[in-house]
Amino acid sequence: MKIVILGGVAAGAKAAAKARRLLPDAEIDLYTDDTHVSYSACGLPYYIQGNFTDYKTLLVRSPEEFEKQNIHIHLRSRAIKILPEANQVLIQDLSENRAYLAEYDRLVIATGARPVMPPIDNINLKNVFTVRRIEDGIKIREKALISRHATIIGSGYIGMELLEAFVELGLKVTVVEFAPYILPVFDNDISKLIQQQLTGIADGRFEILTSELVTELFSNDTGEVTGFKTGSGKEFKTDMVVICTGVKPNIEFATEAGIAIGETGAIKVNKHMLTNIWNIYACGDCAEKTLLIDGSKVWIPLGSTANKEGRAAAVNLAGGDEDFEGVLGSAVVRCLSLTMSMTGYTEKKASQAGFQPVSVSVTKYDRVGYMPDVNNITLKLIADKTTGLLLGGQAIGAGDADKRINALTGALIGRLTVEEFTKNDLTYAPPFSPTIDPLLNAAQLLLEKIRKD
Repeated sequence: MKIVILGGVAAGAKAAAKARRLLPDAEIDLYTDDTHVSYSACGLPYYIQGNFTDYKTLLVRSPEEFEKQNIHIHLRSRAIKILPEANQVLIQDLSENRAYLAEYDRLVIATGARPVMPPIDNINLKNVFTVRRIEDGIKIREKALISRHATIIGSGYIGMELLEAFVELGLKVTVVEFAPYILPVFDNDISKLIQQQLTGIADGRFEILTSELVTELFSNDTGEVTGFKTGSGKEFKTDMVVICTGVKPNIEFATEAGIAIGETGAIKVNKHMLTNIWNIYACGDCAEKTLLIDGSKVWIPLGSTANKEGRAAAVNLAGGDEDFEGVLGSAVVRCLSLTMSMTGYTEKKASQAGFQPVSVSVTKYDRVGYMPDVNNITLKLIADKTTGLLLGGQAIGAGDADKRINALTGALIGRLTVEEFTKNDLTYAPPFSPTIDPLLNAAQLLLEKIRKD
């Protein structure tokens, strides 16, 4: 069997490794337009910050290690056209500027996503960066080490991680966000609280501009960015700019080949990661997902999901039967002393999906109050008022917020009601939790609110 994999970061590399274990005699070729393969893109902000100084720490497996398994890695090789009737892919060798056809029996599309570039005048100046590849991280760190001020456009997960990185490197930072609050993936009340808590520890090291957008970048005679202008007419100086305004799936050549695109704009797949063409699979950030709560279609690009999908695609193309049921959108991000985590529906998204959401928010200690490392966390739980079904949760604070969200994910997968969840037997010891965990406090209050309504 000839297996061709397009893309080699999380999903593609996982699919290649798993396919080799299942099909020891298969011919496996992986094509990527990147200069590296099988690396942790999620670790780039921490490399930039200096948690480790050798970028090679991010590499999971080298091309040479793949070759020892008889998996052929083709770097700087871009897929430009799929020919499903002929079972061929037209590949462009970016190093030698030539094109050739690669034949396949099974094809895996794992081409990921690329940064969305906002409509800003002079956005192509020097020292204007995006964060997607190893080279991006190297260039950003090099520039940050000789800079005094950095600007981050966008305040999603990557934007917040970079804010921490730049502050820890001693830079002054300006974050510009178009939405009313930072981290707009959270509900507005939680995003507002995040912004308040971060502003409280800013101490002049950074500023956050919300309900604002960058319209123009300024440069010097050598074409390097020196400042920016906002929609309200304000002007700022800066030494570097990082664009963190989101990503979009790389699906154009798939569309041209007749591969179905889902309602979210990513490649439509079934539980086996199979597209509408019988021998073509898709996985990772280019593929559409199913939300486990209600079966709706979503596009949530996360590295953890990409690895699971890559494995499922490999198992199924090898003749196995492994379903990838879907996602909850569970995520966690750290910025300075603050942890922010979420899973499932926000209140706003739940309402848009047709539920009647009801919610409660509580602020509690994350462990017993007499412990020396005790901190506050704020939890928000969301449920459907009619059925009592748990729909999602958000948690922030200097304490252990993420472990509460991790506990909640099992309840969402099990489709528990709030009443059922209040019977959960969570662990307790003074260094880890109060006698009644904040998550159960929130659930009890939410149950009382549902019963009252």
